[in-house]
Amino acid sequence: MEQIQWMGLYLEEVKQRLAEMGEKPFRAGQVFAWLHKGARFEDMTNLSLALREKLAASGIDQPVTVRETRVSKLDGTKKFLFALTDGNCVEGVLMRYHYGATLCISTQVGCKMGCRFCASTLEGCVRNLTAAEMLGEVQCANKDLDGERVHNIVLMGSGEPMDNYDEVVRFLRLVSHPDGLNIGLRHISVSTCGLVPQMKRFAEEGLPVTLSLSLHAPNDEIRRTIMPVANRYTIEETLDACRYYIEKTGRRVVMEYALIDGVNASAECAEELATRLRGMQCHVNLIPLNTVKERNLYGVTESQVQAFLSVLEKRHISATRRREMGDDIEGACGQLRKKVLREDKT
Repeated sequence: MEQIQWMGLYLEEVKQRLAEMGEKPFRAGQVFAWLHKGARFEDMTNLSLALREKLAASGIDQPVTVRETRVSKLDGTKKFLFALTDGNCVEGVLMRYHYGATLCISTQVGCKMGCRFCASTLEGCVRNLTAAEMLGEVQCANKDLDGERVHNIVLMGSGEPMDNYDEVVRFLRLVSHPDGLNIGLRHISVSTCGLVPQMKRFAEEGLPVTLSLSLHAPNDEIRRTIMPVANRYTIEETLDACRYYIEKTGRRVVMEYALIDGVNASAECAEELATRLRGMQCHVNLIPLNTVKERNLYGVTESQVQAFLSVLEKRHISATRRREMGDDIEGACGQLRKKVLREDKT
């Protein structure tokens, strides 16, 4: 029998499972609260020993542990390699800002989208993460913070969140539950490479999170050379889905744009991007690429970043250069997991 990942259940589902065990409904609130505090079954001291034993026999309390932690000497950023109960691993990055701790989490083990500039895709996609496992990433970071807690979450680690739609939506509803971690949805960002039908469906969910689009090109010709998803959906179809999200939620969309030398970083590309985004409620986040030698893609100089940014600003497009963090600990998504997988094989 498949074991239950108890932390991934809604409160009503916990109640139903406990009723099947012959337990009173009020126990559900106790179990739910304990799990979302990061407790193991044996720590739930206001439950009977018999119930704790039944819970342990039926499933998993905390499905994620920390296998490895790296700390940046440059800025204190922490890179976690999270171990899952089936032996797989995923990454997360904990960044400290003046407004609180931000955690970048993974939504899949690997990724199938095949974006050429991303290390997460190099080993393919093994499987989706469950909502419980995504919550487990947050729990592990909270324990590391020792008294503080994660304030902001970005779903921008390994995987394509919209390709794991149901579990991601379940995670968002659970992580914002007032009896759980209670992290406000306005403090959460969900990234996508542009799966148009899922983006439109997501707009209907009533979840006021920030949507981030991995755009990375001003036109279809360039985008198709670096992002396979562009062969399925054009830029205009993708931006129309963003406009629909803005209309439904009132939230602006963030355009992620990784600057790649000789590919999408010219002044002409900046002008074309500004024209494409004119009049749209959005913000462009410029990201100097972390070089991916396997794909012969290289980053840009600081002067190139500033030149691109200057064009956007002159065209009245809201834009900033993303602060680089964790450069000395393989901070980009997929890098540490790829390294550890290769070490394990040898």
